[in-house]
Order: sequence, then structure tokens, then C-alpha cells
Amino acid sequence: MLYESQEMRMRMEVGKQQPFERKSRRTTSRRSTITIVEEVDEEEERLEIVDLSGMSMESLPVNPSINLGAICKLDLSKNNLQSIPESITARLLNLVELDMHSNELKSIPNSIGCLSKLKLLNVSGNLLLSLPKTIENCRSLEELIANFNMLTHLPDTIGFELINLKKLCVNSNKLAYLPYSTSHLTNLRVLDARLNCLRSLPDDLENLINLEILNVSQNFQYLTKLPYSVGFLISLHELDVSYNKISELPDSIGCLKKLQKLSVEGNRLVSPPPDVVEKGINAVKQYLCEKINGLHDKSPKKQSWFGKLARCSTFNGPNIPRDHDGDGFDSPNRRSIDAIASPRFLVMLSPRRLLSPKTYFSK
Repeated sequence: MLYESQEMRMRMEVGKQQPFERKSRRTTSRRSTITIVEEVDEEEERLEIVDLSGMSMESLPVNPSINLGAICKLDLSKNNLQSIPESITARLLNLVELDMHSNELKSIPNSIGCLSKLKLLNVSGNLLLSLPKTIENCRSLEELIANFNMLTHLPDTIGFELINLKKLCVNSNKLAYLPYSTSHLTNLRVLDARLNCLRSLPDDLENLINLEILNVSQNFQYLTKLPYSVGFLISLHELDVSYNKISELPDSIGCLKKLQKLSVEGNRLVSPPPDVVEKGINAVKQYLCEKINGLHDKSPKKQSWFGKLARCSTFNGPNIPRDHDGDGFDSPNRRSIDAIASPRFLVMLSPRRLLSPKTYFSK
């Protein structure tokens, strides 16, 4: 968001470690330049957009005289920053966009939670192991981009708090799972979690009623199964599960009426079979729909224990070879299972048999 209606530009010069300072005219210098968008008011100068990208800065100097509360967009990308001072973040109360991608950040300050108006946060291409729990206080956040880090987990309750989040991109990390609360991001439209170590997805995905793009590809040997609820994502347009270890797609995917793109290559699919997959997405959806209705169920019915009992030689005499026409009942070499109730077999099962020398099996 560039706030073009308030574009009054000026330049000011800053050394690598010099504090921020204001100037009212354009100057030149041999050192690097900082571009600031400023609106001049009768009462005070008001900063709007600050672009400090690509300046090879290793740290941010602190100058209490600068009105950081007036900045609405701050770009600190493509530097060598290893940390952001808590005091600076806490004073950016009107910040709407914060871009810190392509630095060397190992952590994000806890004071990020003070940015109640923040809508976009980009921390991609850093060395982050985790996100601070206080990020849940940024309830206006709509886009969270944290690709190419070393994240092993996300805050457990992130989905309960960031109710306005529309885009969550955490690809190329080390995530083993997505928190259960992710399924409560009802306004989410894009979920990109490819190139991680995901072993499963939350079960209640059907709550993501606005999700349009789901990408969990390239989790390789880790992701072996998709939850059945993935077929209840009523707004889903694109589903990418390629290069995983999935052998069977949930039948419910056949119910996704808005699905236009389905990527499943790199899996050893059994259902749907490869010949169906080659025919395209419509053939896959039709196959899965028919499977729901039992049209592709070729699995043999399990024989009940009662049927197995009928083949037992104890009650029916010698077993008949498998190719015999008999089905276990009323054949010359078998006795009917009903014979169990005959007096002869009742005597056989009687406890008296253990105490008597008589033979109760004579005809």
C-alpha cells in the first residue's frame, strides 16, 4: 500500500551507523541514501513511508527524536540485520506494512505485538527458529509470509487470534505439523506449506470455508495421508500435493466442485490409479465420486466367523478342497452347521464325557 495521494518525497543522507535525522531539502552524498515519503503539515512533519532496503545495514540505530508513530510502511529488506531493537518496534504504532525479508534475523522482537494495525508482515529469508507468541496480538494481520527460515513450529493458538489472516506462507522451513488452531482461520484464502517436514494436516480443515489455494507439496517421505476433510473445502480452486508419499486420495476430493487444478505427480497413487490420473482432473473427480457410491469397490467381502465355523473339520468332517462347489452346508462330506444342535454333538460337549469311560460318539 503506497498511499499515493500523500506522496511528497525528499531525501536525507545517513551514514552506516549514524542515527536517523530529518532534512527539509534534497542533498547528495557519497554514502548510501535513504528515501522517505513525507507529508508536510503546518504543525509538524509527518513521515509516511520509509524505505531502508538494500543498504547493507547490520543494525538499526535508535533516535528518540524521530516520530516512528507516523510511519505506515517500513521496508528493511535486503540488509544484514541480525536483530530489531524492541524500542523501535514498540513505537511503530501506526505501522501497516513491515517488510524484513532477506536479512539475518534470528528472532523477532516481542514488541511486535504492539502493532495492532499491522496488515502485512514479511520475514522471509532469515534464520528464524520460531515466531513470538505475541504475534497473536496483531489481530489486523492479513498476510504473514515467513518462507525460507528454519521454523520448527508455529504458535499453537495462532488460528484462534489472527482471525483476519488471508494469506499464510511458511514454505521452505522445518515444520513437522501445523497447529490445530490453523483450521480456525476462517478468512484464510492461501495456505502454502510446501517444502517442510509435515507428517499430517489438521483434521478439521472444513472450517476453512474461504480457502482457495492449498499447497502442501514436496514434504517427500513425511506426508503419507490427507485428511478426509480436505474434500469439504468448498472454495478450493487449487490443490497441490505433489512429491509426497501419498498412496490414496480421499474420496471426498471428488466433491470439490470449484477445484480447477490438482497436482499429484511424484506420489505412488493406488487410488485413483495412474491411468485415471493421466486423463486429468475431471477423470479423477469422477473416479472418486464413483468410489464414494461404491462403484469401484472390488475388495472381497469378509467371511463371518459363523461361516468360518461351518468349514471347521471338528464339526463337518474333512475339509473339502477350495475348488469344490460346496459352500460349507449340506454336502456329502460335510455335516450341516445345524448339526451342532443335535443330541449327538450336545453329548460330545457335555462335561460328563470327561468322567465316563463310555464312548458317546458311537452310532
